[in-house]
Amino acid sequence: LPPGSCRAFWGWLNAVFNKVDHERIRAVGPDRAASEWLLRCGALVRYRGSPKWQQDYNGLPTGPLGKYKIEAISATDSCIMYRGFDYLDGLEHVTDIKLEKCMYIQDECLQRLSETNNLQKSLQQLKIISCGNVTDKGILALHKLTNLEYLYLSDLPGIKEKETTFRVLQQALPNLELELDLE
Repeated sequence: LPPGSCRAFWGWLNAVFNKVDHERIRAVGPDRAASEWLLRCGALVRYRGSPKWQQDYNGLPTGPLGKYKIEAISATDSCIMYRGFDYLDGLEHVTDIKLEKCMYIQDECLQRLSETNNLQKSLQQLKIISCGNVTDKGILALHKLTNLEYLYLSDLPGIKEKETTFRVLQQALPNLELELDLE
């Protein structure tokens, strides 16, 4: 294989994994469809009322439509990317999201997250760790998550204007607890 072709293949495959299937969302409901997307991309989900993280795609619980509501998403080393974020629109119970070492997460993703109406209402905790493509612009975009109570930021080399960015965010979200572990 010529150098770079393997990476191109994985990039293509990841794009396929992130393609939104609106028929599927209608057929199985937003939480089930989003669970399938997240697990396909290597993320984990936890359902409301359950302590257990779902990580096995084939082990996703089946049951009446809408029985299992995603409460938490843990995306570590996952290939979730912007084009898949439509899956988040129908989720009404997500309180907690962790994005760690996600190479495709960039400012546009955080902007999209903060403009998602349901997440504006439900999301309380957000952790962004070692996502190299996130800059101040993406962090500032989070100001629309008006119910966010806790934001943890760690190892984000793209953030250059720390003081200004965090001051602006803190003014926009006075109840936000901001925890930073940045160089």
